[in-house]
Amino acid sequence: MRAALLITVLSAAGSLAAEPFLSLPIDCVPGTTCFIEDYVDADPGPGQSDYMCGAKSRDDHRGTDIALPDFAAMEAGVNVLAAASGVVEATRDGMTDRILTPENASSVEGRECGNAVRIGHENGLKTLYCHMAQGSIGVHSGDRVQAGQPIGRVGLSGQTTYPHVHISVLNADGSEVDPFAPGAARCGEAQETLWLDPIPYDRSGLFTAGFSDGVPGFDAVRSGDARRAKIGRDAPLVLYGYAFHAETGDRMLMRVEGPGGALFDHEETIDEGKAQLFRAFGRRAPEGGWPPGAYRGFVTVLRGDRLIAARHADVTVP
Repeated sequence: MRAALLITVLSAAGSLAAEPFLSLPIDCVPGTTCFIEDYVDADPGPGQSDYMCGAKSRDDHRGTDIALPDFAAMEAGVNVLAAASGVVEATRDGMTDRILTPENASSVEGRECGNAVRIGHENGLKTLYCHMAQGSIGVHSGDRVQAGQPIGRVGLSGQTTYPHVHISVLNADGSEVDPFAPGAARCGEAQETLWLDPIPYDRSGLFTAGFSDGVPGFDAVRSGDARRAKIGRDAPLVLYGYAFHAETGDRMLMRVEGPGGALFDHEETIDEGKAQLFRAFGRRAPEGGWPPGAYRGFVTVLRGDRLIAARHADVTVP
C-alpha cells in the first residue's frame, strides 16, 4: 500500500535512528483484542516475506497492520494512538468507511491510505497512520502530540477490507523502515527493534476465509476456485478457513450471520499442526431456501485463549 500523497520530502536528511522509541499505536491488547495481520514486506522483488522470513506480509507492503477481531469491535470504537511524541505534519479526513471492492477501487486511487495522520519525530523519522474512521481525526497539522495520545479511531477508509490500523515508519525521503528489523539482518538473526515493548512474533495466521456451495477440496481452496461470491437459494452454505502454520491444539471458530441473524457457530480443534491446512463447515439450505440477502462469515484462530488470526468472507444469496 502506497500513500504517496502524505509522504512529502521535508528534509534532505533522514537517517535511521535505531534506538527504540515506538509504543503500540492502537488501544488494544495484542493476542486478546487485536493481532498483527501483516508486517513490512522484506522481499525486495516479486513475492513477499516478513522480517522473520514468514508468510505474514503482502507484496510491496510498506507498514505493519494491527487488526481488530471483527467489525463489532470497530463499531464499539477503538482509538488509534500516537506511537511516539512529535509534531503532526499532515492529516486527511472525510473519506467514507467501506470495504474495498473491485467496483469502488477507483474511488481511492491516490488516497489508498484513507483517513490518515503523519507525525514527525525528533529522531528524524516519521510515523504514518492509515485507514481511520471518517470524522474521527482529532489532531491538526502543527499540533504537538504525546506518545499514547488518541489521534483518531480505527475505521475502514482507503484501500482496506477489514478494520485495522496500518502504521508505516518512514525516513524523511519517504522510504520505509521496518520497526521490527531496522537493520539489515533477517529471519531473527541479531534483530534490532524500534519498539519500546517488543511485540512477540507468531508465524501462524490465516491466508483467507471464503464461502463455497459444498465442502471444497484443498486444491480448490488454495487456488481460490472454491470461493463463491453468490450462492443459490437451495445450495449448501459452507464457510472455510485456510490457515498457515496452525499448531496442534489450535481452535478454529467459524460463525455465519445472515439476514435473519446468526446461522451457526462452529468450533474445530486442530488435531495435527501443518504448514498449510483448511477447515470447513456449513449447512444445507432450509426448506424454502436461504432468505435473499447478504451473508458474512467469520473465521478465528485461537491458541488457548490467545487470538492468533481472524478473517471474514461475504456472500450474497440472490
